[in-house]
Amino acid sequence: MAKAGGKSGGGGKKGLKRKASAEEPQEAAAAEDGATESGVPPPKSAAFPPGFSISEIKNKQRRHLMFTRWKQQQRKEKLAIKKKLKKEREALGDKAPPKPVPKTIDNQRVYDETIVDPNDEEVAYDEATDEFASYFNRQTSPKILITTSDRPHGRTVRLCEQLSTVIPNSHVYYRRGLALKKIIPQCISRDFTDLIVINEDRKIPNGLILSHLPSGPTAHFKMSSVRLRKEIKRRGKDPTEHIPEVILNNFTTRLGHSIGRMFASLFPHNPQFIGRQVATFHNQRDYIFFRFHRYIFKSEKKVGIQELGPRFTLKLRSLQKGTFDSKYGEYEWVHKPREMDTSRRKFHL
Repeated sequence: MAKAGGKSGGGGKKGLKRKASAEEPQEAAAAEDGATESGVPPPKSAAFPPGFSISEIKNKQRRHLMFTRWKQQQRKEKLAIKKKLKKEREALGDKAPPKPVPKTIDNQRVYDETIVDPNDEEVAYDEATDEFASYFNRQTSPKILITTSDRPHGRTVRLCEQLSTVIPNSHVYYRRGLALKKIIPQCISRDFTDLIVINEDRKIPNGLILSHLPSGPTAHFKMSSVRLRKEIKRRGKDPTEHIPEVILNNFTTRLGHSIGRMFASLFPHNPQFIGRQVATFHNQRDYIFFRFHRYIFKSEKKVGIQELGPRFTLKLRSLQKGTFDSKYGEYEWVHKPREMDTSRRKFHL
């Protein structure tokens, strides 16, 4: 019995030693946590050697602790450099060099040979002879037909109705099971200049087809991030019937130039500035953001804007010559992700 007791006592001592040794790193980690939380700078041992890699630490808690400590160290170094540069600029005064332009994906864009030069004679000739020349020569005035896919749901119908208040002289008609090949001749006979079709999937608008009549071209877009007027916070009152101004941003290539001219041909020439309404198509990294605003004069120097809605984002999928023809149509441009999206800094519009 005594031997058994002795063994159990010895085992208890060993167990206590093991517990104590296990508790020591936990206490050290807790102390380190407290030091970081209290804002006290970490000890000198926090400086990491050049070949040190945090991913090599197998303990998850220790790895997370070291990673947060490394992030703090990086933040402090960055802040110290920023303060040093600020002091140097204040000391130099007017002689200080200009601030460096930050590197972004947009200004690091891969050069594209098709970027349009406005003074190019070839571009001017193409503009004078393309399908939109009659509109820009003020020979025709836009008349738009807006329709949907078969059996549209409420969200798609409301989007069409709100688009008709944005685009002047536009008319909403329900599809009623007709094919687009039958709709297009009827539109041409009734002097419509453009056809807009909004497609949906699972009751959500997800696509837009824009066809210029009578001879094309036809563009197919993916639609996303749709927000109707009721879903926009701090929106203004409903738009008036005044003709809005149109802003087209960053359509720089030959393809982007064609898409920008398609959007411009939807709106009449002479905007009514008294309405203070602006429709914006902003291209950034091949995503086209549509916004509809009203600007407000707060004073002689200050101007504010108020979003009216709706808003959505478009991504070009294809550009087809002529009117819509899914089987025998000739495509000018088709988006092929595996071939075209090899670099994040390459854009097509």
